[in-house]
Amino acid sequence: MAVLLRHDVVYALASHSPATLGDLRSATEGALESNENHLVRAEGMLGVAGGIRYERPFVDDTFRTLPVAGRPGIWVDVRVPAGEESGRWQPQRSFTGRLVRFDMAGPRHRALAAAIERATGGSVPGSAWLLVDGEAPGSMRWAIVLAAMFLGFAVWNGSSIARILRRVT
Repeated sequence: MAVLLRHDVVYALASHSPATLGDLRSATEGALESNENHLVRAEGMLGVAGGIRYERPFVDDTFRTLPVAGRPGIWVDVRVPAGEESGRWQPQRSFTGRLVRFDMAGPRHRALAAAIERATGGSVPGSAWLLVDGEAPGSMRWAIVLAAMFLGFAVWNGSSIARILRRVT
């Protein structure tokens, strides 16, 4: 489990100043790759076709994952505050958050690509990009604590197994 959380731990320790990508429609693949798993600031218009709305337990807000209009392969996950969800809701056009590939998005987004595929009938390749709006490195400190706890369990279990298997003289 600690190995699975390594990307979240690296992001939690990353710089708190965002890199600027500019318009997501014209961002180069090289710029996206060089800012992978970093805090970025970008602009873009989101399309509602092909997006999904979902909720998380213990959170009153809802979330929407929407594709960038005019640029296949880039999605933005936005948080919609409670009470603002309506038929007239418009997503913002400026985003600051974590840029990752769908297959590296972490435990909170692990089934997101499959949910989009079920809802839209299309496919989301693992190499597609996801910008998680509002996810700052400081909000990911839980990953450091959780990974340290899992490493502690692994060391404890390893030493216990070594003591049990040790030859008695």
